[in-house]
Amino acid sequence: MNKTVCPGQDTRFWRPGDIFEVTCGACGATIEFFKDEAHRRCRKCGNRVQNPKLSMGCAQWCEHAKECLGFDPKDMKAEDGFEASLVDKLIEAMKKEFGSDQKRITHALMVLEKAQEILRKERGDPRVTFTAALLHDIGIRKAERKYGSSAGKYQEIEGPPIAKGIMKEVGLEDDTIERVNEIIANHHSARGVDTPEFRIIWDADNIVNLADEEEKDGRGRIGEIIEKTLKTKTGKKMALEMFLKEEG
Repeated sequence: MNKTVCPGQDTRFWRPGDIFEVTCGACGATIEFFKDEAHRRCRKCGNRVQNPKLSMGCAQWCEHAKECLGFDPKDMKAEDGFEASLVDKLIEAMKKEFGSDQKRITHALMVLEKAQEILRKERGDPRVTFTAALLHDIGIRKAERKYGSSAGKYQEIEGPPIAKGIMKEVGLEDDTIERVNEIIANHHSARGVDTPEFRIIWDADNIVNLADEEEKDGRGRIGEIIEKTLKTKTGKKMALEMFLKEEG
C-alpha cells in the first residue's frame, strides 16, 4: 500500500535554504537543520537546539495536518482571508519584534511546541493558547530598554500593549485579544488568572525553562520544581518524562 508523503517533507519540493546551519548557543558548534525538524541535539555538547525557522504554513492546506500536528491550522486562519495561517503571521510578527535576538525567538517557538503537546490532552482554546505561547515574552525588549531589566514584572507591564497591536494587525477578535493579554500580564506572577489556556502556557513556559535549571543545578531539584510549579496533569507528566525518566 502506498503511503501518502507530505510535500513539506518530500525533498523534491524543497528550495535553496530549506537546509541550513544554526550555531549552538551553548558551545558555538555548527548544527545542520532540515526545515521540518523542530529541534536537534548538538553533537558537541548535547545542548537541545530549536529550529529558528520552524514554520507550519504548509499545514494550512494539507488534508493530513490534524493527524500530523494534533490540531488543524485551517481552523486558526484569520478571517481576513490572507494566505498565511494565523500561526505563521504571529511567528513573523514575533520575529520582527525580537529582531536578531535568536535566543528569545527560539524560546517562543519552543513554548509553542510544548503548548501544542499539552493542549492535545488538556481543554483549552487553540487560538488563545497558540497566540499567547508566541507572544508571552513580547514585552521583554522594551522592558530592557525602559527599565534596564528583563524582570517578569516589567514584561507583564510592557507586553500587553505590544501584543495587542500585533493581534489587531493579524485580525484577531477583541475577546481573544483580551484573554491573551490577561495571560501575558500574569505569565510570571500568576496573579488572579487561572484559565485553562493560562495553565497550559504556564506549564509550557516552565518546561522550556526547566532545561536551564537542569544545566545549572542538575537533576536534584527538578522533581520538586515540577510538583510545586506546574499546573496541569499533562504538563507534570511531560516534564517528569523529559527530565527524570531513567535512560535504558
